[in-house]
Amino acid sequence: MTKFIFVTGGVVSGLGKGITSASIGLLMKARGFKTTNIKIDPYLNYDAGTMNPYQHGEVFVLDDGGEVDLDLGNYERFLDTNLTFDHNITTGKVYSAVIEKERRGDYLGATVQVIPHITNEIKERIRRIARDHDVVIIEIGGTVGDIESMPFLEAARQMQLEEGRENVAFVHVTYVPKLKVVGEQKTKPTQHSVKELRSLGIQPDAIVARSEDPLEDSARKKISLFTNVPEEAVISAYDVEDTYEVPLLLEREGLGKYLVKRLGLENREPELKAWEKMVAKYKSLKDSIEIAIVGKYVKLKDSYLSIIEALKHSSVANEVKVKIRWIEAEDVEKYGVGLLEGVDGIIVPGGFGARGTEGKMMAIRYARENDIPFLGICFGFQLTVVEFARNVLGLKGAHSTEIDPNTPYPVVDLLPEQRDIDKLGGTMRLGAYPVRIKPNTLAHRVYGTELVYERHRHRWEVNPDYIEEFERAGLIFSGISEDDKRRMEILELPEHRYFIATQFHPEFKSRPMKPAPVFRELVKAAKEKKFGK
Repeated sequence: MTKFIFVTGGVVSGLGKGITSASIGLLMKARGFKTTNIKIDPYLNYDAGTMNPYQHGEVFVLDDGGEVDLDLGNYERFLDTNLTFDHNITTGKVYSAVIEKERRGDYLGATVQVIPHITNEIKERIRRIARDHDVVIIEIGGTVGDIESMPFLEAARQMQLEEGRENVAFVHVTYVPKLKVVGEQKTKPTQHSVKELRSLGIQPDAIVARSEDPLEDSARKKISLFTNVPEEAVISAYDVEDTYEVPLLLEREGLGKYLVKRLGLENREPELKAWEKMVAKYKSLKDSIEIAIVGKYVKLKDSYLSIIEALKHSSVANEVKVKIRWIEAEDVEKYGVGLLEGVDGIIVPGGFGARGTEGKMMAIRYARENDIPFLGICFGFQLTVVEFARNVLGLKGAHSTEIDPNTPYPVVDLLPEQRDIDKLGGTMRLGAYPVRIKPNTLAHRVYGTELVYERHRHRWEVNPDYIEEFERAGLIFSGISEDDKRRMEILELPEHRYFIATQFHPEFKSRPMKPAPVFRELVKAAKEKKFGK
């Protein structure tokens, strides 16, 4: 029988349900159970693709082209796995499917209602993913009490009834604040949150108590007493230096062992040595380098979560800590490239729209002219092409037609098949596509192979009409799409210390013990720049 673990959240959002869910997944996988994670997002959007990163953090892209919540990135990194679009269930998806069935007449004239039709659709989607797995962790987004979450919590309640209590467990993540005026941890928010959950027919089996400091014994006892959860299942999840420590903390606190016992699984010792070694290595790093991220969403760091993680993975591989200097692209336009002085590397990430484009190109030019290790990603790749066209080829006014439809030199343009598209959602080049890498290039040295599969999320392309001119001037397109041979995927400047840009998003496939190659080599080049070879 497949075992289901539902993770819910109370009091406030942003407590770390995603990291908790990913950590539980890792603890189950480390015990040899075939494990997967599902994220439920109660918003009405069909997917995360059209959402502003300021509102929801980065849009994570899967191999199959699914545009999903950033927590699926956490799941992939912690479990070292590739998930599918079906692993992200949204209200939009569920209601779309139910309405479509109703229009087809699948419900045979029945009055379509939240119970049973919506809840059945939710359960069906969970069970579809659960096939062939020993353990499935389902994170329900938002907080208990949100009106949007109600159908999902009801579906979870029904699943425990249908699957049997021995096969379904509930983990509730809640907040235990410490008020300065009284100097003690307060359990009342947790009590109220659990009361709300129980009013919906769900009794949590474990409480993951989020707090700044370790949970005091008196607080643990009080939470246990008022929530009807055994003391051993009140887990102290206090703040740690790095999110990769969380699975080790939860294991020390006994959560893995408790859930195994609660679900009647075989009691196995988790194999966490490699993870422990990775965490210890990261925490012990003494030397540091500074890499600037010049973006347009830097006020919300979650907008670039996968890039932050890829740099972290690369810092372990290169034995040097990466400090990030966050730079708003518009600030470069206002105050100049002096904001970049002293950095050891520069990243210009993806993004959409005109805001900050000139600032990003100023940063690209600064990296190119001062031989600073550089990585451009997606829109950063396209702006690298524009910057080179303007300042090396002398094509004044060159641009992408996305930003300037009337540019005299459309060096980045739509391919013909994209021109008549009127919908924005799900119409880009999305997901993993093969990239053919030219031999004897920096890209080949970085990847060590001639064919890679990388994840894309874009609509505009380098205009093929200008490629010959670029290459005559020394810019090499070292990666080209394997599927149609028309799309430029990687560019580089061979005379530079490290100057590379990719049309795809390499950060989405980076893993703690397998960093994305272009990030790993960026950090290596930045380290060599600062400390010498």
